[in-house]
Amino acid sequence: MKYLIALILLVMPLSDLDKIATVNKHKKEAREAYNNGDYATALTHYRFLIDSLQVEEPEVMLNMANTLYQLNDTTRAIERYASLYDTPDKTVRSVANQQLGVVYNKMLQKPEMALEYFKQALKDDPTNEDARYNYELLKKALKDKEKEEQDQDQQEQDKKEQQDKDKQQENQDQQDKNSEQEEQKQDQPSDEKKQDQEGKEGEENQEEESKDQEQQKDDPSKDPKEQKKQEPKDGEPDENDDQQNEDQQNSVAEKLKDMKISEEKARMILEAMKNNEIQYFQQNKRKPTKKRDTSKPDW
Repeated sequence: MKYLIALILLVMPLSDLDKIATVNKHKKEAREAYNNGDYATALTHYRFLIDSLQVEEPEVMLNMANTLYQLNDTTRAIERYASLYDTPDKTVRSVANQQLGVVYNKMLQKPEMALEYFKQALKDDPTNEDARYNYELLKKALKDKEKEEQDQDQQEQDKKEQQDKDKQQENQDQQDKNSEQEEQKQDQPSDEKKQDQEGKEGEENQEEESKDQEQQKDDPSKDPKEQKKQEPKDGEPDENDDQQNEDQQNSVAEKLKDMKISEEKARMILEAMKNNEIQYFQQNKRKPTKKRDTSKPDW
């Protein structure tokens, strides 16, 4: 019995040593496969370590999550990262949150949630520069996106307001056009009446001209042209003036007779008067007519 117990004690340490050696072997092979980009082989080793050898080391679980991420197995990668929320190792917890931020930002297109994971990673480990870089970069991108969306919303609002103004102006122009057409329709009868009135006045003027022409045929003296012919020229004696002169001479002869002047002497006086009148008319005929100065008053 004593030998059996001693044998068991000797065998157990050897089994633990073998397990440790096996774990280290798979860790090494998984790490080499991961670094060489052979993520499928790396995943096989990590699964054997966790599922078969019951390894619960935070580093192994984190590496397995990273391998799933590289294989684009997003759902399982998130599960493995999330399993490290409560790990006491703050460094591993910070990296897990950082990787969750990367997954939510790049794969799930949820930058707001990713920003919260980066922020939590910095709380777990303020020295995590990768998490800080990702946080600042994503924060700026979200801020720029927000500003761009605000500008776009403002542009759309301005465009809509301009379209509304254009529509209102178009409606107003159409109303003005309709009102103008309506006014033209209302003014059209007045224009027709005006044309009728002008037509009647034209007919009346033609009738008056016809009457004047008939009267001129009956009485040529009323024709303005005939009247112009009958008017004496400037400087020439008028027939009426000759008649007046003759009457005046007869009157003078009567007066001379009353004054008991001889007939011969009276004839000489009358002849002299007649000669003076003829000379007067001849002088007026030769004398040029002076043009009136319009710049001076008539009086």
